[in-house]
Amino acid sequence: MSKNQDILQGLGLVEELDEQASETITGGYEVFIVTNTTRYNVSYSVDGTKTLAQFAKPGASSVWTAYGGGIIKFDADGRNNYVQNKSYNLADGATYEFQYNTRTPGNPYDIDLYRVG
Repeated sequence: MSKNQDILQGLGLVEELDEQASETITGGYEVFIVTNTTRYNVSYSVDGTKTLAQFAKPGASSVWTAYGGGIIKFDADGRNNYVQNKSYNLADGATYEFQYNTRTPGNPYDIDLYRVG
């Protein structure tokens, strides 16, 4: 393996890059569910397509069919006047929830996306 491949492997990126490449080559699609379990409106997009009304309301759930790799980008901060962008590559057939990020107990506005099924 080359040094660059070793670095990517150490960061856990090789599998993700392989998955994205196989999706592109096969022209396939992915289906997944995203639910907002927080009390905040969460602004997000999947493969560049924004949610209806630009955000997921508390308690809202959406079923997505993604043809561009299943990349979700979202605002991980519940405050209206502050934006903290995050993105993940979602897995086909999985269920995800926006939940409060309990790893940051001093920040009650911190939101993250968790795979729940």
